[in-house]
Amino acid sequence: MGLAEDVEAVVARAVADDQVPGAVWLASRGGEVARGAAGTHAPGRDDAVRPDSVFRLSSTTKPIVAAAALALVDDGALTLDEPVDRLLPELAGRVVLADPADASAGTVPARRPISVRDVLTFRLGLGIDFTAPWPTPTLAALAETGLPAGPPRPQAAPPPDEWLRLVATVPLAYQPGERWLYHLGASVLGVLMARATGRPLPTVLAERVLAPLGMRDTGFGVPEHARGRLGPHWTPPGEDGRRDCYDPADGQWARPPAFPDGGDGLVSTVDDVAAFAAMLSAGGRAPDGRRVLAEATVAAMLTEQVGPVDDEGGGWGLGLGVRRADEPGGRSAGSFGWDGGLGSSWWTDPVTGATAVLLTNQMWASPQPPAVFDAFRAAVFGPR
Repeated sequence: MGLAEDVEAVVARAVADDQVPGAVWLASRGGEVARGAAGTHAPGRDDAVRPDSVFRLSSTTKPIVAAAALALVDDGALTLDEPVDRLLPELAGRVVLADPADASAGTVPARRPISVRDVLTFRLGLGIDFTAPWPTPTLAALAETGLPAGPPRPQAAPPPDEWLRLVATVPLAYQPGERWLYHLGASVLGVLMARATGRPLPTVLAERVLAPLGMRDTGFGVPEHARGRLGPHWTPPGEDGRRDCYDPADGQWARPPAFPDGGDGLVSTVDDVAAFAAMLSAGGRAPDGRRVLAEATVAAMLTEQVGPVDDEGGGWGLGLGVRRADEPGGRSAGSFGWDGGLGSSWWTDPVTGATAVLLTNQMWASPQPPAVFDAFRAAVFGPR
């Protein structure tokens, strides 16, 4: 069978086995492109998902926003190794927990300021530590401020200035540059970009990435013309086999949020995500030849800056995951992409030119991807 048949068989089987209610995919390899959909927006109904259906990206948001930030680096609005203090004075003069596992041990001064590079590489000192018991003292302190914790809820956070003020009340868990901690850096990055340009993050993202790449169905709230293509989102089945609705079609993503979160706030389609992947594979150029990112900037983005950061030995570049051929999760030298815990995944192998985008309407039960994601990637890239 060819790519289209292989991919469709994998995803259609997962839907038939009730692993996910619905899924949409776009895969490319060796000049062949496979695009399709299986299943429904709601379990047991006949409202079929379509290839142009809109899905919640959750953490697959991170690379798209990071690319817009790096466009600002190309223009000189940001510099990777400058302190964020100029634009984010709330984060100046940080203190750090003497023991990241014990808030009662007191704090010590930060040895240096947080840099823009720290924010992009998730080493600013705050975030999710997957190796520590949940919640860590800093995550508990953030939750005590009233900021939303857990799966994304775009309408629950306050506007950017208030959000950052609350974050700044919490000491860092680690010294700047010391340790990779997940997620919060991407949220801070969005505030940093808005401050650097004097424009809201959605505007910056649209101007720098979405419009040049024709990603018209991507946004922090569902674009008005696409509202009929967003369905509800579901939790994994419980012990009784039933799913709960995590977010209805007219829920958290149906309108623009007060806080556009650069870590998990976007909705999009497989076509739009594939267009973003193609830009990176083309060294930063849009389909019409316009340059979105400098070639050297793309190379830096796709180069491991810190790692490993996950159970597969994968590393982290400037705002996205990278894999090497000799890693358990590697496909070939420099493979790049990222996953989202609400059920999205994108990875590209620049050596073979293969790209795999899979969007579903069911959140993951754990940080480990459900079986359909591994099977889908194997159909596109070959077995590990």
